[in-house]
Amino acid sequence: GDVIHRMLTATQYVAPLMANFNPSYSRNSTVQYLDNGTVFVVQWDKVYLQGKEDMGSFTFQAALHSTGRIVFGYKEIPVPVLQISAAQHPVKAGLSDAFMILNPSPDVPESRRRTIYEYHRVELDTSKISSMSAVEFTPLPTCLQHQSCEMCVTSELTFNCSWCHVLQR
Repeated sequence: GDVIHRMLTATQYVAPLMANFNPSYSRNSTVQYLDNGTVFVVQWDKVYLQGKEDMGSFTFQAALHSTGRIVFGYKEIPVPVLQISAAQHPVKAGLSDAFMILNPSPDVPESRRRTIYEYHRVELDTSKISSMSAVEFTPLPTCLQHQSCEMCVTSELTFNCSWCHVLQR
């Protein structure tokens, strides 16, 4: 979005494993990405937890497919995720989205109050994250998948879909 706010980073994320990682600890640690037009992949390779480097390195990735499918792959998870301390940084795995609205403040007419609305949070059971495992998210059908007016109005979806001739959606 065009507005960056500290709380949005806590409510808008695609996180295969969010923790207090320190990619600068080792020369072998990298965070790399690839985009081939149909899939965007981010890989955390041999990253260590800040102050807990003796636990070992973590290697995992997130793949965002143009179809809406998301895959989290875990190659090396040296300790159970439940043992990672959240004291310095939240430990999360999953998806979350939110948006922010600037409302006029009733107390000061020229100022605005930020209201963040979070929706569709999906939290993974971190006890299930282990080496050589994966999690796949597949998108639910929506009105936007229809490519023609006929497909839209004859849809069996439970949404109240209608076709926009201007946008052809």
